[in-house]
Amino acid sequence: MPGIDLFTPGHLGGLAVPNRIIMAPMTRNRATFEAVPTDLATEYYTQRASAGLIVSEGTAPSAAGIGYVRTPAIETPEQITAWRRITAAVHAHGGRMYLQLMHVGRVANIANRVLQEPPVAPSAIRVSGQIFTDAGMREFSMPRALETSEVPGVIAEYAQATRNALAAGFDGVQLHGASGYLPMQFLSTGSNRRTDRYGGSLHNRLRFVIETLQAMIEAAGSASRISLKISPAMPFNDIKDDDPVETYSSLVQAISPMKLAFLHVLRSDPLPNIFEILRPLYQGTFAAVGGFTRESGNAALASGAADFIVYGKLFVSNPDLPHRFRTGAPLAPWDATTFYTSGVKGYTDYPPLSAESARVTQ
Repeated sequence: MPGIDLFTPGHLGGLAVPNRIIMAPMTRNRATFEAVPTDLATEYYTQRASAGLIVSEGTAPSAAGIGYVRTPAIETPEQITAWRRITAAVHAHGGRMYLQLMHVGRVANIANRVLQEPPVAPSAIRVSGQIFTDAGMREFSMPRALETSEVPGVIAEYAQATRNALAAGFDGVQLHGASGYLPMQFLSTGSNRRTDRYGGSLHNRLRFVIETLQAMIEAAGSASRISLKISPAMPFNDIKDDDPVETYSSLVQAISPMKLAFLHVLRSDPLPNIFEILRPLYQGTFAAVGGFTRESGNAALASGAADFIVYGKLFVSNPDLPHRFRTGAPLAPWDATTFYTSGVKGYTDYPPLSAESARVTQ
């Protein structure tokens, strides 16, 4: 779109935002074992409040949705209260924030969970490989296939988590339908071997995501406060689909009339042209993520390939990323060895540009 760049104000549903820069949801593993965000998370998100929108790290709608070590949830009063402190701080610094709901499904080890029960999934197919626990690397736990009668209960957990998120002060809620987690497990032929109404045909494989979005919209009172993230063909977490172009083209066409706040699409190597495939099929706001720089982000906006650009790792090491983009200042490198560790290092200790400048001139 001519004249549009990263600093053009816009809207995400009914939410006015000052720029087109979205901070990606990124797992950082700094919550307590009981899935409660800590005061460190308040500092971390507040440092990044200049983003047009922050999307939180993946947050479980219930204890059953947890699979990784030290990841948060939004089910208990303690969890909701902790998130309320975070959103209040972000808003006090002029920011806006969505909560991303992440039910990992089969991507779990019981050692990482308060709930000592097998993880649930569309089908009883174990993820290959290993997952980190505080006791070291372990095989993924064997999942239990959800009974047909149980699926509405899982969807109801997403709806209640949506209500909890809005009560905690979030501006909206995103369904994590990417990265091999539960919604993507239902979508994908390699992880969904069901023969009931939630499996088999493409229409049936789409049903879980569509019904979950509908439940979240009803809980929020408006589709303008609900988003969906997808990652077509991304093989992360041992996920495979026979025809991802057909699957996601059909999904995007099915949800387009819902008028969500935005659709968040991750480009990955198996389908580097996924934006070109899906953008014409979606009539709403389209947010793109996948290795963008300042220059390529501006180009995508100017060409109409996207309405917003999502940045991930650059926000890890540059809490003031919009300011650096605007001024052309150097970008600080990230330390990947601290992405998933505990504590301050690599989390809240990256200084903003002003602090770096002051330190250099002393």
